[in-house]
Amino acid sequence: SPPLLGLLPGRFSVFPLFFLALLLGFASLLWLQLSCSGEGPAPGGGQSRGGPRQPCPPQAPLLPAEDEPSWGPHRLALLVPFRERFEELLAFVPYMHRFLSKKRIRHHIFILNQVDHFRFNRASLINVGFLESGNDTDYIAMHDVDLLPLNEQLDYGFPEAGPFHVASPELHPLYHYKTYVGGILLLTKQHYEMCNGMSNRFWGWGREDDEFYRRIKGAGLQVRRPSGITTGYETFQHLHDPAWRKRDQKRIAAQKQEQFKVDHEGGLNNMRYRIESRTALSVAGAPCTVLNILLDCDTSETPWCTFG
Repeated sequence: SPPLLGLLPGRFSVFPLFFLALLLGFASLLWLQLSCSGEGPAPGGGQSRGGPRQPCPPQAPLLPAEDEPSWGPHRLALLVPFRERFEELLAFVPYMHRFLSKKRIRHHIFILNQVDHFRFNRASLINVGFLESGNDTDYIAMHDVDLLPLNEQLDYGFPEAGPFHVASPELHPLYHYKTYVGGILLLTKQHYEMCNGMSNRFWGWGREDDEFYRRIKGAGLQVRRPSGITTGYETFQHLHDPAWRKRDQKRIAAQKQEQFKVDHEGGLNNMRYRIESRTALSVAGAPCTVLNILLDCDTSETPWCTFG
């Protein structure tokens, strides 16, 4: 017999040894699962006392079955304006894919990556995402890459009754004024067209949401917000680090006055851009599409689009 078995008692069976090996293997996997960080954020946005948790092995993504009626007939285009926030993107895509899949919401994540040399234009990127999202989606989510929903009771369903502001002032960790509609806003594609999309005049950070609120009102639409959510300002995790990612809050020339005006002429109807590339990616098993977008700027209309 093999040397190892020769050291064992004569009546010792190989089966208990095999069973013991299986038990130890199961215990090791259970310990790994309990000690790793998973795909989502740590509770409270912090780390465990024993130091940073190790990443879990990627889980198989949840995908809708085409013949499964519980997923519903609608499909969401998750539009994510983006520039150079790769560490946030790596957390956002797998987290949101699993969050929406658990809620049985058909979805497609579009990363709207601005690759031109103009200042960041969140509103124009959302317009491009709307125009490029295809006919297989019938509603959109304007979604910041640094905002993760922690409460699974939040509604991401089809907003048939009107724009639905998921990140409402009562729940958003930073912005609490009553006309705020930023962060995460759901609209049907029909309602977004009724608003003529968002204004293309907002280069740099801020104010485009406030102007869009007035567009919503001008289109005769009523903003709805979540009810029955008891987690307050702990409803979302805000990933943005202002010390590391400084926002472009400069107001150049006439931009100081223009930022408070309603743009009655521009929007989807005068959007000028070019798609440099369209790439299908998988981030930790979660699918998304990255659009590299070159925006155009008429410097005679909005000279504040440049950094100069």
